[in-house]
Amino acid sequence: MLRSHFPRFASPIAAFVLLLALTACVRGPMVAAPLASPQSPFVGPGAPPQPPPRAAGPVKVAVLLPLSGANAELGKSMLEAAQLALFTTGNDRLTLVPRDTSGTPDGAANAARAVIGEGAELILGPLLAAEVDAVKPVAGQANVNVIAFSTATQLAGGNVFLMGFLPRQEVVREVSFARERGLSRFAVLAPNTEYGRVMTDALRETAAQSGGTIVKTETFDPRSGDAGPAVQRLTGNASPAGAPGAAPAAPPGAAVGFDVLLLPEGGEQLKQIARRLQQTGIGAPQVHLLGSGLWDDPSIGGEPALAGGWFAASPPDLRREFEGRFQATYNHPPPRLASLAFDAAALASVLAKGGGNPPFSHDAILNPSGFTGVDGLFRFTPQGLVQRGLAVIEVQPGGNIVVSPAPRDFRDFVY
Repeated sequence: MLRSHFPRFASPIAAFVLLLALTACVRGPMVAAPLASPQSPFVGPGAPPQPPPRAAGPVKVAVLLPLSGANAELGKSMLEAAQLALFTTGNDRLTLVPRDTSGTPDGAANAARAVIGEGAELILGPLLAAEVDAVKPVAGQANVNVIAFSTATQLAGGNVFLMGFLPRQEVVREVSFARERGLSRFAVLAPNTEYGRVMTDALRETAAQSGGTIVKTETFDPRSGDAGPAVQRLTGNASPAGAPGAAPAAPPGAAVGFDVLLLPEGGEQLKQIARRLQQTGIGAPQVHLLGSGLWDDPSIGGEPALAGGWFAASPPDLRREFEGRFQATYNHPPPRLASLAFDAAALASVLAKGGGNPPFSHDAILNPSGFTGVDGLFRFTPQGLVQRGLAVIEVQPGGNIVVSPAPRDFRDFVY
């Protein structure tokens, strides 16, 4: 069994809890991507042979994750993904040194001190913003770089690189695609949360930069469970299509004044809102819904009210292959964030093989050509933020389809 190739770690694992503290928290502009030559992919079953290991001795890379506490099940799965990456890349000189952060700042700082004391040359993780904030000065004092899984962009820079999915980049990709399709009038219906505000601000900025306009913005309280009033305000209190007394209105896009609606919500709440919108005539082809990373969820696939909607996400093929391998290895499906740990560990493995001394320097991590992982093309900016090559995916009743492929290298990175 493949599991036998991995070291065993004894740690109590609590019940699975969805991670909610990874939302981006600042509103700075997107960083432009310089042109660079492409680099070969380094992970996945079809990856080409890797360069020979460097001549130096073993390399220790720490993995800081919550292996106890509220997010223990997520942390366990992410550690399994990191182990799977090390096995896949075949680097027997790299040793993963896992430590439990308990999901707390003190736990993360203590874990960082422990692994640095054991000779770790790179830290992967931690997960939550408060943990990253606690680890940053500890690692900085020891001149150890950190590739964290958070999306708290205010913590990026210096010795910290953020691997987490950044919501702003999803909006930039979606708006770019919508403008290519000739759409220019944007609206947003967002939850009244930090995440909703980040997505709304990103839409304002990117729409203006692309020559589009923001026609309407509405928010709803996600705790109320009823976004009906917000939908009515957004649509001008329009009667549902076909309702008694409803005027034979103009096409919905013209009636409401916009042809694109950003809806950064997920799960059952998303489905309910989309159905309400459909009842008022808001939907493709007159009005295209734009999603977010929350749409990258099999549970909403095929929802009729979302048909024709677009969202930006990592290319699905490589990730499906990773999910299949993870399932076959551990007998359970990986949570969405597990791919971050896989790609981070695979990156560490390749850098360790590359012969650099030290292997995890800023220059090595900031390779402008980037890398290709199970979440597609990515690289880090000098500001410590990840840039990802995202595909645009359209929701269809028979299954989602890619309508705009992800760029193959950063020479094609134009959004």
